[in-house]
Amino acid sequence: MPAEPPLATEAAPMTAETPETPDTTLSPRLARYASLTLRRHGPVLEVIMGAAQSANQKLATADAGMHRELAEIWRDISADPDIRVAVIRGEGRGFSAGGDLSLVEDMANDFATRTRVWHEARDLVYNVINCDKPIVSAMHGPAVGAGLVAGLLADISIAAKTARIVDGHTRLGVAAGDHAAIVWPLLCGMAKAKYYLMLCESLSGEEAERIGLVSLAVDEDQLVAKAFEVANRLAAGSQTAIRWTKYALNNWLRMAGPAFDTSLALEFMGFGGPDVHEGMASLRQKRPPEFQ
Repeated sequence: MPAEPPLATEAAPMTAETPETPDTTLSPRLARYASLTLRRHGPVLEVIMGAAQSANQKLATADAGMHRELAEIWRDISADPDIRVAVIRGEGRGFSAGGDLSLVEDMANDFATRTRVWHEARDLVYNVINCDKPIVSAMHGPAVGAGLVAGLLADISIAAKTARIVDGHTRLGVAAGDHAAIVWPLLCGMAKAKYYLMLCESLSGEEAERIGLVSLAVDEDQLVAKAFEVANRLAAGSQTAIRWTKYALNNWLRMAGPAFDTSLALEFMGFGGPDVHEGMASLRQKRPPEFQ
């Protein structure tokens, strides 16, 4: 769950309206969420990663609360009989900004915190994969960290052409764990995966579509509407056929489980090493890292 690398440019805030007025009534299971904003649109649940609680109030940042809720929400979506599809998107100037630096610092300095977040990071990946309801992601602006896990593991991933997708682990000084080893090589091939993951190179939504990393790339002003169009089509289809197709296809990801488990263990071993401290310092000081 890397912190966000410095941004070259700022995207405009996401202001597109969803296609209908949401139902504010949530089941008790869903009403307990505080860091994620949940809105019902008939059989579609909109999951919004909010920017208001972040330090800059511009980008959704995975602090301790949001990281925990991102790991748990998919089980509750699976268990809710009234939900057929979930749409996940970010609020403000981007989809997700990565890990809050105070949480990253706690992980680096405290074994109990590191162990807890490792457990959540593992659950986030497997819970998205095993959620029996289809998930649609709508990514705009920066897409980094825990949010990107859900964004790229979503069954239909839609990015704005101007989105900036980056796996920031190696920039922080830890191995590319989270979702990287389990899904990037399958989506875009090993050569591209190594290039983008080892160099912490960003790519646009348009380029992500070209190499197969996302399902679709659209103009940003069409992003939310397209995500709900896809979600409503999924909600109107045969639920057994769609869910069982997802389950069968996700066996490709389950077969890569050992690679994911290894990558996550190596990532969190890095949080106990020296490089992550230099990575954090360089992000705070807005300079390139100087790893020894």
